[in-house]
Parts: sequence; C-alpha cells; structure tokens
Amino acid sequence: MRIAVIDGQGGKIGKAIVEKFRKAFEDRIEIVVLGTNSIATSIMLKAGANEGATGENAIVYGASNADIILGSIEIVCSNSLLGELTPLMARSIAESPAKKILIPLNRLNITFTGIEKKALPRYIDDAIEMVEALGGQVNHVKHVKPPKRQL
Repeated sequence: MRIAVIDGQGGKIGKAIVEKFRKAFEDRIEIVVLGTNSIATSIMLKAGANEGATGENAIVYGASNADIILGSIEIVCSNSLLGELTPLMARSIAESPAKKILIPLNRLNITFTGIEKKALPRYIDDAIEMVEALGGQVNHVKHVKPPKRQL
C-alpha cells in the first residue's frame, strides 16, 4: 500500500503522521512524503518515510500515484499553508483517484459540523484506524495523468 503524506511549512503535521503510521504499520506500507518545501520534506523523511519529493510537480505527480493521501484539510484548499499550496496542487490532490484521509484542522477559518474537536495525535489515531479498515481493499493506482495546468 502506497501512502502519500503531504505537508508544507515546517512539516510538523506530516512528521507526526509519518511517525505514528510507521510505528503502527512498520514496513507493511510504503510512505512517500510530498512537501511544498524542502524543509517539510526533510523533516518528514527523517520521521521514517521511504522516500520523498518536493515542489509542485512532485505533489501533482505523487498525488496521482498513491493509494491513500494523508494530510490536513488544507491540502485540498488553494493557496493554503500561507500560499505554499498552489491551486494546481490542491486540484491534483482533490481529483486524485487515491482515497483521501484528511485531518480537520481549523486554520483556514473553515468550521466542520459533526466533527469532535481533538488533539492532532487523536486525529492521526483515527486515520490509522481508517487505513487498517481498508486493509487490502486499496489497489495501487499507477500512472494516472495529472490534471493539466490552466494558464
């Protein structure tokens, strides 16, 4: 199972996701980290990812080649992460055929109904349970064409 963890800025959310997923699944999953900047990618790689890449094209390509995408809700919102996440990145993630498991952090002035407010580690525990429930039901998606850049 190929899991893409996407984050930006300092990579702290991505780092926490990678650490908990690596501990829970050990080597039974492949974790690919995709950072909007090299600092975020480096932090997530050190947390235990198998491989990583940085930048818009890496995220566009990586999102189209993952079974599951993990990150905060911000990764599907254009110009989030203080502008680091471009509209093309957000669209590529949202339109990817991968299953998306997103953490509902309230940093974009977006409020979700029906969601219990929790600490980040509890949301990550929920994400682990969701991935465990998927089991072998996720088939690796290979070489899906990413969306074209609109000028």
